[in-house]
Amino acid sequence: MSIRQVPFAACVTMAAAFTCTALEPAAAQQYPTRKITAVVAAPAGGYADAVARVIADKLAARLGQNIVVENRGGGGGNIAAKAVAAAAPDGHTILVTTTAMAINETLHKNKGYSVFDLRPAAIAVSAPEVILSHPSHPAKTLAELVKASQGQSITYGSAGVGTGSYIAAAYFFKVLAKLDTVHVPFPGGAPAINAILGNHISILAVTVPPVIAPINRGAIRGLGIASAKRMELVSQIPTYAENGFPNFHASSWVGFFLPAKTSDAIAETLNREINDALKDPTVQARLNPFGVELLQRSKEDTVVFFRSEVDHWGKMVKTLGLSIN
Repeated sequence: MSIRQVPFAACVTMAAAFTCTALEPAAAQQYPTRKITAVVAAPAGGYADAVARVIADKLAARLGQNIVVENRGGGGGNIAAKAVAAAAPDGHTILVTTTAMAINETLHKNKGYSVFDLRPAAIAVSAPEVILSHPSHPAKTLAELVKASQGQSITYGSAGVGTGSYIAAAYFFKVLAKLDTVHVPFPGGAPAINAILGNHISILAVTVPPVIAPINRGAIRGLGIASAKRMELVSQIPTYAENGFPNFHASSWVGFFLPAKTSDAIAETLNREINDALKDPTVQARLNPFGVELLQRSKEDTVVFFRSEVDHWGKMVKTLGLSIN
């Protein structure tokens, strides 16, 4: 038997390569080492907060560490995003935010951070945008509303300037339906929904989850839903395509983000654990009443999707000429 001698330099190179290869899994296995703070870019009680808490409960059990949910609303989600972007990139501070993250990259000029200062680990759920009317309004569908509004302005409400509901509705009314509009902004979704329930406004653009119950009891009417197909929990609402406006989709998702310099190993761990949490029957049972679609993408596909959302919403913001300094 002969033994081939390997030069010392080659041994060092091989050892270094082995060490580097082994470190990534080791880092993933060690994470997390203490409690995790999930900073939710929205007030308590809303759609994003509810989703964050359901997933955080299961995630804490899977990771073996407590997860503290900290609500930090304001600034259209920018306050929370800026704080997490500046946090230590060790996976122990997570941002839970919505489609606002993609919108703000184009809409806000001086937000104090960039989307490139954060990396998406998982985008967990998504719910479509919908246009509603008060039952006293004569329009029964979006197509009827558009036809009746030709040659006159249409007044509608939303949860505020810069929200996905507002931008999607403004783009639809102005660019696709070519209508003049008057927008009535409210300081959040709850006041906007109360306004249409009280017939203070007759048309509202909003994300579906908080209005499922009033739609189904007939307190408000769904005119059109911005999804590829009808939604099971409010199946009476026709899609935009059924109303004569195909290929326009808009939804509000909830995603989990990390500081940009967080390691691939930690991002991969978080992505895998969130995806697995979404497969749990108890998690599904808690999320199903919101009518959300559960999304299970790889870490790489999550990045691709998020970048496409930045482009998608950015084009609408630019087309509408919107800007917040």
